[in-house]
Amino acid sequence: MTSERETFLKIFNSIDFEKIKDHPNILIAANFWDDDRYNAARTCYRFMRSVDDMIDHYKAAHKEIAESEMCLFEKRVNEWMAVMASPGETDPEQKELSDVFKRFRLPLWPMQDFARSMIYDIYHDGFPSLNDFLKYAGGASVAPASVFVHLAGLQKKGDVYLDPLFDVREAALPCAIFSYLVHIIRDFQKDQLDNLTYLADDLLMKYSLTRDDLKRIAHGNKIPDNFRKIVGEYCEQADLYRQKTYDKIKEISPLVGTRYRLSLEIIFELYLMVFERIDICHGSFTIAELNPTPAETRERVLSTIMKFEC
Repeated sequence: MTSERETFLKIFNSIDFEKIKDHPNILIAANFWDDDRYNAARTCYRFMRSVDDMIDHYKAAHKEIAESEMCLFEKRVNEWMAVMASPGETDPEQKELSDVFKRFRLPLWPMQDFARSMIYDIYHDGFPSLNDFLKYAGGASVAPASVFVHLAGLQKKGDVYLDPLFDVREAALPCAIFSYLVHIIRDFQKDQLDNLTYLADDLLMKYSLTRDDLKRIAHGNKIPDNFRKIVGEYCEQADLYRQKTYDKIKEISPLVGTRYRLSLEIIFELYLMVFERIDICHGSFTIAELNPTPAETRERVLSTIMKFEC
């Protein structure tokens, strides 16, 4: 309906694409929800971001986590999970989180999966194999994706929220893995400069590359053909999950409200935009090359709204 599209365009024109920094694709898409669900998403992602940044920032500064620090970091993650499982009622932030989980019927398992991935980060430096990476992604990316899909799929009856009419984990999985594979290529240079390696060791060995080679590439040295082959393998995996994502959105769309269906298409399109920028044969895989500008992101969201079937 025209009136719905006009509403979406009004929301679109209210978004400051320059200011959305953390979880940008998720929060851009969630802008099209009602305010309550949008604020619930922000609350959840703020807590997840605080744990992720705690570990990544330490690795960026120290290259690796010292053994003496590992137990301390794990303790902090477990304390974070304890807050998630039984938030206090006196601390304002804990109470806010508790209220979000109760009102929006959020299950605890996405946060438990996320915590397991963070503990993996504490005790490991990278991934022995691509399969290990995909298992890790099942927590690191499926967890925030599941929160998003759960909130989008809620049924509202009066002032009460009811559970989604589909399996949230199953629905979130393909888009989460697709987006994370794309994310790893997009952020290759940034991650290397921050002492983070997400390209699997078995692929490095298969193509006779070392982690030192990755550092040199990230610092602007010539890109060997074998590195392009590794990127190609990640892109092959991403393309499989891209099609699965498309199919899953089509499957669950009749079970969610119009604005929430639009949000699913927007977040998919934003990661698809990055996927389309990856030039395996000629790309330089730099931050500037693979990260869309706010203006390009804005244009893709507008295009998605205009072709969306209300």
